[in-house]
Amino acid sequence: MTQTTINRYGAIASEIYDIDKPDFALPDTRFHLARFESFGRPILEPACGSGRTLIPFLKAGHDMAGFDPSPDMLDRCRTRCAEEGFAPELAQARYEDFGFSRTFGAVLVPVGSFTLIDDFAVAMDVLRRFHAALEPGGVLVIDLQGLGFLASNSIDRRRWTAPSGDLLTCEGTRSVTDWFRQRAESVYRYERWRDGRLIETEIDIMAQRFWGLDEFRMALEAAGFCSVSVVGNYDRSRGLRGSDRTWTFEALRA
Repeated sequence: MTQTTINRYGAIASEIYDIDKPDFALPDTRFHLARFESFGRPILEPACGSGRTLIPFLKAGHDMAGFDPSPDMLDRCRTRCAEEGFAPELAQARYEDFGFSRTFGAVLVPVGSFTLIDDFAVAMDVLRRFHAALEPGGVLVIDLQGLGFLASNSIDRRRWTAPSGDLLTCEGTRSVTDWFRQRAESVYRYERWRDGRLIETEIDIMAQRFWGLDEFRMALEAAGFCSVSVVGNYDRSRGLRGSDRTWTFEALRA
């Protein structure tokens, strides 16, 4: 059994991620590609994972760079990029310590990855780091799940068959719900089974911080951003609704 860490995304979790979320399986990728159509400046994707967003953007002709703290995710991302003929600038880094020698026209954080920063003060520092990483006039785009997700307490129990034929299983159980800090923890147990035998287990503690709508608007402004706008559930044709599961924030560096 591997060491327990926070938001680690180890080998089994990374393999499951690719099986469970192939390119364009979620609505965010098409939405963001449409937003950045004809965008001629470099784009940074924090927490790029195994390339679910990054690779479609590369295929669309964008200059993309990314970072991720998980070596397993990055290994899969590099392999997938190479298979498609790409060699983007990728780095193993955390939100708190990433650094590139250039600035970017956009920072894109899709599908709620920003909630993995589970401390308010750290999140504010990261927003300021995003601001510094942007060119003047650059845009920050972040998908978020709102504070209502703290109320969810269901068990996440799923399984997949890997290309190798292995059975991969996942069970996640909420262990902490902290309304005061707007933070949740869940214990995830990932298993690999072969020929009816358990051959590998990983334990990951998933920690997330959820945000209020106006709270995050103010956080962006406090970090130096302006012209903040929000879209609900990847649908620009309507206003925000209380039932929206995802908010997409967009803000500019002046």
